[in-house]
Amino acid sequence: MVRTFMEGSKAVAEVIKLCRPNVIAAYPITPQTHISEELAQMVANGELKAEYVTVESEFAAASVVLGASATGARTYTATSSQGLLLMTEVLFSISGMRLPVVMTCANRAVSSPINIWNDQQDSISVRDAGWIQLYAEDIQEASDLQIQAFRIAEHPEVILPVMACMDGFILTHAYEPVDLIEQEEADAFLPPYQPQYYLTPKNPITFGAMLGPESYMESRCQLDRALRGSAKIIEEVAQEFKKRFGRFQGALIDTYFIEDAEIVLVAMGSVISTIKEAIDLLRAEGTKVGLLKVRCFRPFPREAINRALVGAKEVLVLDRAFSPSSGGVLTTEVRAAFQGMERAPEIKGHIVGLGGREMNIETILNIVKDRRAVGREDRFVDLKEALLS
Repeated sequence: MVRTFMEGSKAVAEVIKLCRPNVIAAYPITPQTHISEELAQMVANGELKAEYVTVESEFAAASVVLGASATGARTYTATSSQGLLLMTEVLFSISGMRLPVVMTCANRAVSSPINIWNDQQDSISVRDAGWIQLYAEDIQEASDLQIQAFRIAEHPEVILPVMACMDGFILTHAYEPVDLIEQEEADAFLPPYQPQYYLTPKNPITFGAMLGPESYMESRCQLDRALRGSAKIIEEVAQEFKKRFGRFQGALIDTYFIEDAEIVLVAMGSVISTIKEAIDLLRAEGTKVGLLKVRCFRPFPREAINRALVGAKEVLVLDRAFSPSSGGVLTTEVRAAFQGMERAPEIKGHIVGLGGREMNIETILNIVKDRRAVGREDRFVDLKEALLS
């Protein structure tokens, strides 16, 4: 294992190289561009023996990895924002065909108006596409997620695509110390892909065949069961990664000072680090606050969240994406985890950090203090009222 200091995008590219993908296709879009640039350079330099396909759009990139994966190749792509949404049709096809494609999503706001900064509206908007979705807290976790994603996707009990999400700019363009594993270690953790089903003239089969009303529902039910069942494999892979490399940031969820917490903050992504600092300050003042980090958004870990929050009196969810006229998406999912229970905490939603709006320690402190006093539901935090008139 080698400790180094590098940009988040570079760290992700280095780990993807260790995974030995056979085919890579990615169309550059800010803030994902550095990942695809690094991989293209590695292939050009002969450091990575892979077919790097230059495409004309993100739709084409997704189509290339779909076709390559269907032939039994290990495949990878990366995208952001509108690029991800342009892939939407193909995302459903990839999961419907049960192809273990791995994608890095550098989370970015969705237009219009045009905004290149970070929130999580892009990946949240395709939450129903049938992909496993994992969210990174920091650059170390973002890089570690990539190799775990391939292990999860290719597991014979899963065979589903995985989206490893990292906050754009905050993680893709930041520099942090990173522990990178060696190629030999990577090969031991991630052996060559051995597909069960793939396109070959020697044994002709069909992917994505026409299904009528008599069998379509069953195929969607199978996808749902596979996605739900993948939670066990996500946990197993994370535990094996910890055993081999000593790092574990939770598999489905993680917690911080939650055992005696009366107030629990719930969030995903890079804001987790800021929340931890705010919690340290609040606890020093005597406020019993804790954190529940959602690492796996799909499959949504309802049971794990339910168990973790059962002792909390008040739950404050921080959403970096929302459904207009409905509210925060993560908030809605957390509330659903307690549906039908006699005793459930009060769950309050906060829509924060859209389009790169700063979320600092003071933001978190104000959310805790204001929510305890006011008790409003699913509100937008730090709005500039003058711009709303």
